[in-house]
Amino acid sequence: MVEQTAPTDADIDRVFHALADATRRDIVRRTLVAEQSVSALAAGYAMSFAAVSKHVGVLVEAGLVRKRADGRERLVSAEPEAIARVQRLLRSYEDLWRGRIDRLDALLAEDPDATASNRPN
Repeated sequence: MVEQTAPTDADIDRVFHALADATRRDIVRRTLVAEQSVSALAAGYAMSFAAVSKHVGVLVEAGLVRKRADGRERLVSAEPEAIARVQRLLRSYEDLWRGRIDRLDALLAEDPDATASNRPN
C-alpha cells in the first residue's frame, strides 16, 4: 500500500491555478470521459495546437492529467485520484465553514438578545 502525504501549499496552488481556466477545466472533463490525443483536444478549441499543448502541460504539472506517447501521438487522460483529492480538499474547506456556521447558530440560539445588543443605533 502506498502511503499518501498531505498536499503542500505549492501542490494546492498548482491545482487551483490549473482549474482557474475554463479551457483547462474542459480538457479535464473531456479526458475523464475518454483518453484523447492532443490533436483531438486542439480541434475542439479556437486556438492553436501549441496553445492547447501548453494548457495540457499546466494540467500535467498539477497532476490532474497524464500524457503518454503512442507512436507519434501524445495521448492525454485524466487522473481520477487527483480529481478525488481536489474534491476531498474542497470538502474539508466546506466542513470547516459549516462547523463555524453551526457554532455561530448555537451561540445565537443561546443568547437571542446578542444580535439586538450588537446592532448599531
